[in-house]
Amino acid sequence: MPGIKHRMGGTALSVLLAGAGLVALGAGAAQACEQCKGKYEVDGKKSGYLYSMPETQAMQDDDFMNPGTFWVEKGEKLWAKAEGEAGKSCKSCHGEPEKMRGVYPVYPKYDPKTKKLINIEQRINRCRSEQMKAKPWKWESEELLAMTALLGYVSRGLPVNVKVDGPAKPFFEKGKAFYFQRRGQLDMACKHCHIDHPGQYIRADLLSEGRAGGSFPTYRLKWQKLGSLHRRFKGCNKQVRAKPYKPGSDEYVNLELFVKWRSNGLPVEVPAVRR
Repeated sequence: MPGIKHRMGGTALSVLLAGAGLVALGAGAAQACEQCKGKYEVDGKKSGYLYSMPETQAMQDDDFMNPGTFWVEKGEKLWAKAEGEAGKSCKSCHGEPEKMRGVYPVYPKYDPKTKKLINIEQRINRCRSEQMKAKPWKWESEELLAMTALLGYVSRGLPVNVKVDGPAKPFFEKGKAFYFQRRGQLDMACKHCHIDHPGQYIRADLLSEGRAGGSFPTYRLKWQKLGSLHRRFKGCNKQVRAKPYKPGSDEYVNLELFVKWRSNGLPVEVPAVRR
């Protein structure tokens, strides 16, 4: 790649999940090869990579096969493109993208200016509006996905390392409460799939542990494009027939912190490939 160096507890839940098509697979559900297991399993935490089919893993592992690479390359071009009234690019202030290695794994973080959390997409747009005097990119736009993918890419292999103490703690607790709160017509919470039933099928989907902190933006075969973690949150909310929040909302950023905390120690693998 040019310029980038490759390197519901109880019976009620059982009935509900059975009705949804949930089938237990047992301890051997994760698909990964033994040589990959050490990389994507840390302190008992398993990346979604380990719940992917071998063909999907192979697609992620090879940058020439990984469709998400196209967004990384686009992000590299945007990095050097001057925009806005200030006539600046990201490169003007930060130099080469590789100098940003280590930034992606620590977001979201507490922002003293707004007195709440800020995630990596919001940080990118703040730089655009305040430093470049340029128009912020829309959520899920090709540009914002590409720049986020680039920042994740240059931190590949580093462990997710978000902080949840100090001023971030109240927001972490809100994200945690969201994760455990039942919602929607199916009366289910995030934990019912990703804590109670990983390694089991719900209809045609193999449930993972939901430790997605180092994998987004992800190329999903279902989407046929790259997508943000907040897009995935929306999809999950819709699947339990709950009204989703807007991407970038305080609710989703708080939830993002909790999800990434559950991923602490697992490697950044952007751009990941998932079903």
